[in-house]
Amino acid sequence: MSESIPLRLHHNAWITDDQEANRHFYEDVLGLPLVATWTEVNTLLGAERAYSHALYGLADGSALAFFQFADPEAQKEFKTDINVTPFRHIAFKVEHDAQEAMRNRIVEADPDSDARVIDHGFCVSLYVTDPNGLKLEFTVDHPDVEKVDDERRATAHADLARWLAGDHTSNNNWR
Repeated sequence: MSESIPLRLHHNAWITDDQEANRHFYEDVLGLPLVATWTEVNTLLGAERAYSHALYGLADGSALAFFQFADPEAQKEFKTDINVTPFRHIAFKVEHDAQEAMRNRIVEADPDSDARVIDHGFCVSLYVTDPNGLKLEFTVDHPDVEKVDDERRATAHADLARWLAGDHTSNNNWR
């Protein structure tokens, strides 16, 4: 089965209105290195468009990519629609020390930041909003992550069927 599923995330792409503010947040505050900046002119949807995309690297070789268009009208046309909800976010696995260092840098850079830590039982997550409105989560797995994963994998289909049938009781005995 593993041959037929993706190997890893290559990149996740978004639009940014300010590449420098974005670079500062991702590189200087969060510590993700800027690994490439591509500047291109291509025909997209029938018009010639000049744009840049900057990629910030993760340890596994994947990246977050952010596009910005030179023309303000193109920027509006391609703007990423981010629904303001905590349930639309991207999550990253981190070690505890990295999470704590990120939290400290976020608060130092912006004492009024919305950064918060939530203990979900099976993991502990740091949540923050980037300059584009994108919700980010930096997650530290539970020390018994293998046991947690084994439990959920063993009952994943039954849990979903139970939920769909109307039984909405919690199965998070780790919280």
